[in-house]
Amino acid sequence: MAEFLIEVHESDFGYDVSCPTLQGCHSQGATEEEAIENIRDAIQEYLAALQDLNRDR
Repeated sequence: MAEFLIEVHESDFGYDVSCPTLQGCHSQGATEEEAIENIRDAIQEYLAALQDLNRDR
């Protein structure tokens, strides 16, 4: 898998995390570790959706 920069921010509810390279790719978690694991899943799903869109063209 390619590497992507992520941004992690502590919030009142845990941690918010985003991938600035992939517009709209965000996640969250109760702990920093959980948030990072969740954004990994979100990135994989985001990239899979892009592949599906490109196949339909």
